[in-house]
Amino acid sequence: VQLQASGGGLVQAGGSLRFSCVASGSRVPVDAMRWYRSAPEDTREFVAVITKSGATDLGDSVWGRATISRDNAKQSMTLQINNLKPEDTAVYYCNADHEDSTYWGQGTLVTVSS
Repeated sequence: VQLQASGGGLVQAGGSLRFSCVASGSRVPVDAMRWYRSAPEDTREFVAVITKSGATDLGDSVWGRATISRDNAKQSMTLQINNLKPEDTAVYYCNADHEDSTYWGQGTLVTVSS
């Protein structure tokens, strides 16, 4: 399974960004899909998860500001974060579970200017 993340960029505080992650290489929809982020000198932080059935959960840092959705037919996941803050600056990674393994995509950089 390969994961391709996109949607990062430079945005001013208070703005919004939408991230996408597309999975390929599996014949059936992957299971849970997640976003993590990693700021410089910080450990990787959980951001959001969505299961194949659509159940979702958000990390404390984005609670109330983010929505996550997926399209199983397209094997894609979308995360939108609103009211971005400088502390949201990080590299955002997606991962997905498939057949007892977890796969990671490359990161997409988000920079929020104050």
